[in-house]
Amino acid sequence: MADHVVPHFHNDPGVPVIEIGAREFMCVGANPPFDHPHVFLDMGAADTEIICPYCSTLYRLDATLDPHNARPAECALREAAA
Repeated sequence: MADHVVPHFHNDPGVPVIEIGAREFMCVGANPPFDHPHVFLDMGAADTEIICPYCSTLYRLDATLDPHNARPAECALREAAA
């Protein structure tokens, strides 16, 4: 069993960049029922940006944010992190 919950993020607002506090996370595209396949993304140890291959959202690491938080804040999918 996993020792932590993988953060989930979505882009309902349609912003070009979402800043997040996690290097490993799930992108769901938009809130259900308009979501795309939930894809696990991993920036690795060196990268600070990654693009979702489904919705083309650019995710940028901001190490000052909590791993489950995002900027804009409404892009953090709270139900999955609970």
